Amino acid sequence: MATRRRSVSDSVSSALRRRPQLSEDVADHVRHLVMSGEVRPGDFIRLDETAARLGVSVTPVREALLTLRGEGMVELVPHRGYVVSPLSDDDIVDIFWLQGQIAVELVRRAAPKITADVIAELEWSNASLSAAVEQGQAHEVEIGEFEFHRVLNRLADAGKLAWFLNNATRYTPTRLYAVDPEWGREAVRSHEQLIAALKSSDVDEACRLMQRQFTDCAERLIAYRSAQS
Repeated sequence: MATRRRSVSDSVSSALRRRPQLSEDVADHVRHLVMSGEVRPGDFIRLDETAARLGVSVTPVREALLTLRGEGMVELVPHRGYVVSPLSDDDIVDIFWLQGQIAVELVRRAAPKITADVIAELEWSNASLSAAVEQGQAHEVEIGEFEFHRVLNRLADAGKLAWFLNNATRYTPTRLYAVDPEWGREAVRSHEQLIAALKSSDVDEACRLMQRQFTDCAERLIAYRSAQS
């Protein structure tokens, strides 16, 4: 995975400045820093520095760090501030395993409802993703990947499972993947195989491919973080 620390972080900061901020926006930003390894266990997350970087007041930053403390992503050191909590390779594997398990169940429920129209929608979404990857449009890559999976998640008609998956994927540094054309091309290929499996009603293969996507994301993230050490 290509090293794009500064460009990714700077683009996020610009996007944040363009709209009013809520604490969850800041929390998403800090999650990305932690998961991508831009900040490491033991590093301090300074309220003033973070607020200045994002162009917001200290209040949403403080609220965000309280939220992240509850999630175990940061710890409060008395009289010193918030530090990044330990995050092991096993933690990353567990996070993506959980995401994959939920996504597999969603595709299993969606599979019997696949129609020609659904296949056409999936193919269109994947073509849009492929175009964004080849044109280096990171934001469009994020959207394309999200839209592809949303087709299946909505078709599964399992609102609570979809909600849990949405919350679990908050820990995925999507922008890191979006700027990596190798990951993008692999995602497109995987989607093509998944569509073929759904066309042929091979539910087990569709589930295997879905799980593999999340395993691949975990492996890439671990390798990326290791390379930054």
